[in-house]
Amino acid sequence: MFYREAGQFKTTYGSDEAIFPIVQDRWFVIAAIAFAVLVVPLFAGQYLYTEVLIPVLILSLAAIGLNILTGYCGQLSLGTGGFMAVGAYAAYNLALRVPEVNLILVFLFGGLMSMLVGILFGVPSLRIKGFYLAVATLASQFFLEWAFARIKWFTNYAPSGSVAVGPIELFGIPINSPERKYLFVFILVAVLALTAKNLVRSRVGRMWMAMRDMDIAAEIIGIRPLHAKLSAFAVSSFYVGVAGALWGFFRLGSWEPLAFDVNRSFQILFMVIIGGLSSILGSFLGAAFIVLVPIFLNQLPGWLGVGLSTATISHLEFMIFGAMIVFFLIVEPRGLARLWAIAKEKLRLWPFPY
Repeated sequence: MFYREAGQFKTTYGSDEAIFPIVQDRWFVIAAIAFAVLVVPLFAGQYLYTEVLIPVLILSLAAIGLNILTGYCGQLSLGTGGFMAVGAYAAYNLALRVPEVNLILVFLFGGLMSMLVGILFGVPSLRIKGFYLAVATLASQFFLEWAFARIKWFTNYAPSGSVAVGPIELFGIPINSPERKYLFVFILVAVLALTAKNLVRSRVGRMWMAMRDMDIAAEIIGIRPLHAKLSAFAVSSFYVGVAGALWGFFRLGSWEPLAFDVNRSFQILFMVIIGGLSSILGSFLGAAFIVLVPIFLNQLPGWLGVGLSTATISHLEFMIFGAMIVFFLIVEPRGLARLWAIAKEKLRLWPFPY
């Protein structure tokens, strides 16, 4: 009744090709953005900002980057953590050595450096694919970890090997509170997510999907593998690099290379798989699932009044969390985004059965 396309006529090509062609979808997105910007700051506390909202947003951006490469172009990567580290260290060094640079340019520079590194390590995708490409990108993860741990210039010759971010300002306004950090991260992630949504619907996105579905047929009809695969690596690494810079500046504050180890790469990959391949929305849903479920499992014994040690809770958290991932992938292998799509399909026909 409330989610119908009847009467919504498209009179221009622009309206027919809009990101959200259905009016209800468009208003839902506008309402969600307004709620996140205007309502959430009225009741959110420091814990909600620092442990839930900011991590979910930043990891969603990293998942979007990996989804572009793996979901839309079909190139499996296990080096996401390393590319996040490139973005974080590049942004840190630019902010340290050129302190008058605008904060937005600092993050874009981190994404640009990660993009260049991603193109470099994406060259093997022209000759190998599947499991072998995953191993090649895993090698880039270990190489980048080694580089940031051994080359002291990246850490400004700090004896401990860790780096710390100084005061953060944007147009002279200090971003020193969780609320301001959240709003900055939300606006940047929203802009980049909408850009990615538009990009995957464009000629470039169709080229990626053709390469994913059948690379030989795509090459026969004129799609160049060099252009398709390296552009996917470039855009993916850019998004992951920006996410790494945001993670270092707004989530950690100070970090060492182990903050972006291979576990981070697997975490982002699980977000894409659980949320749904080839889905921008799935990247957000997968990030929320990965961040919120461990918090829920960690708090559950206290809510039930069960006395367990911290070590036991930690082990049970990993076991239950892993079992939930396996169960979910068996029940709905196309991810949370597919469940959302099914709900919308049912809502279109409600109250009529099908």
